Amino acid sequence: MDSDILTTLKILIIGESGVGKSSLLLRFTEDNFDPEQTLTIGVDFKTKRVSVDENTVKLAIWDTAGQERFRTLTPSYYRDAQGAILVFDVSSYQTFAKLETWLDELETYSTKSNIVKMIVGNKIDVEKREVSREQAMAFARRHQTLYIEASAKTKHGVQSAFEELVHKIIQTPGLWESYNEGNIHVDEKDHSARSGCTSYCSLT
Repeated sequence: MDSDILTTLKILIIGESGVGKSSLLLRFTEDNFDPEQTLTIGVDFKTKRVSVDENTVKLAIWDTAGQERFRTLTPSYYRDAQGAILVFDVSSYQTFAKLETWLDELETYSTKSNIVKMIVGNKIDVEKREVSREQAMAFARRHQTLYIEASAKTKHGVQSAFEELVHKIIQTPGLWESYNEGNIHVDEKDHSARSGCTSYCSLT
């Protein structure tokens, strides 16, 4: 029964190919990590219940492919999303630089002007970084987003990332109250997807 669920929220995970979007999702939804995780083809979809502020919320999480050839598939999936997690790989400056493009795409296709955005610097378990925490935090402040560092591999920060995003959405008047779960145009099956996260910083 879903009578105890406050609302259903549509969450997007976007970013360049190979940054660990699916690994983050798998870690969050199944507490698992697959080092042989394959690249997402098109869009994957998973659901999970979380408890935030004494409320139970159902998340419908969309994991979108980062490859350019799948971009034409994604615009419709931005519709009615209340939250977006933009992922980059802290060991790849190129994926960090591409966040500007992803933010522009989010701005173009999002149907909610007050959508809550969180930037996640993934793979902090790697030995060598190309993007410092300070650089990423400055970028997040400039774009008025939440920021967290994470590792899908070690699971540090993963749960916190999703919970903080939901907390912020619930605190945003008018963003979620009128959401209709019927807007999710897929069968309610959990398609395969993966997850990971580490180190939290809220920017308000």
